[in-house]
Amino acid sequence: MAEKKKRQGAVQRKTRETNIDLSLVLDGSGVTDIDSGVPFLDHMLTLFGVHGFFDLQVKASGDTEVDDHHTVEDIGICLGQAFASALGDKSGIIRYGLSYLPMDETLVRVVVDVSNRPYLHYDAEVPDQKLGTFDTALALEFMRAFSQHGGVTLHVDLIHGTNSHHIIEAVFKGLAKAVGQAVTKVDGLTGSLSSKGVL
Repeated sequence: MAEKKKRQGAVQRKTRETNIDLSLVLDGSGVTDIDSGVPFLDHMLTLFGVHGFFDLQVKASGDTEVDDHHTVEDIGICLGQAFASALGDKSGIIRYGLSYLPMDETLVRVVVDVSNRPYLHYDAEVPDQKLGTFDTALALEFMRAFSQHGGVTLHVDLIHGTNSHHIIEAVFKGLAKAVGQAVTKVDGLTGSLSSKGVL
């Protein structure tokens, strides 16, 4: 029996601000190799790979002497593009995903529709502006970039929580679980899960 082909995508993005190589395997086992130049983002992307069972490799450099904004946003763009490439025509996937992700005092809800209609609702404010050197507002920018370039409707809501690290970590883990569910193949579904016949 032939081995099932893994769904994977790779993106290279080079601008005056960043230089990124990223590869994503949806049918992976959570193996990650992340070096973004932004340590907190490395931690979040590792969690995304591990909890989504995605194999993810990221090598990036950017103008972090200015701040981390360009690097974080551009990695979100690349992850979205690699995700869209890995899914192709989105044939046979369950399409929707939902995760309630607890982390200590924090509870976050993440809901996705792999719809080819990018939209982001993000309501997960954190009390701290910085976590180490990381600007916590960049979590929103990352999610927006991923949603736009991955063709994903994405809703992120903080149900409750007070620790900034826990909140952002729960968002990334919740995204992993919801996306992992949404890209699961449905036995017997050969086309798109849509009454229109196409996403």
